[in-house]
Amino acid sequence: MNAQPKLRNIGPKSAAWLRQVGLRTRADLEAAGTVDAFMRVRRAGFKPGLNLLYAIEGALNDCHWQEVSEARRGELVAATEAAIAELPPPRGRPPAGPVTTTVMSSPDDGE
Repeated sequence: MNAQPKLRNIGPKSAAWLRQVGLRTRADLEAAGTVDAFMRVRRAGFKPGLNLLYAIEGALNDCHWQEVSEARRGELVAATEAAIAELPPPRGRPPAGPVTTTVMSSPDDGE
């Protein structure tokens, strides 16, 4: 993050995404919080994975992202899923429905 001390876990790509959504310093990340920072990146059109979520949490707690406890990871994922559910559906596409599987039988099956 430009002219700032490098945050733990935040590589060049993640730093670029965060800068593009206005999160340039540790103070910016602290003010936003882990889930909001992740959601800003997602709403900007990037496709962050859960590793970014854990990386931000680790950066804010000055620990490696893999040291974020399973319980905390679960809390972060639940909060992120709730935030994603509140997003409007993408323009031009209806919201996705449930996935179903259809099994087709071939004429050789005797049916």
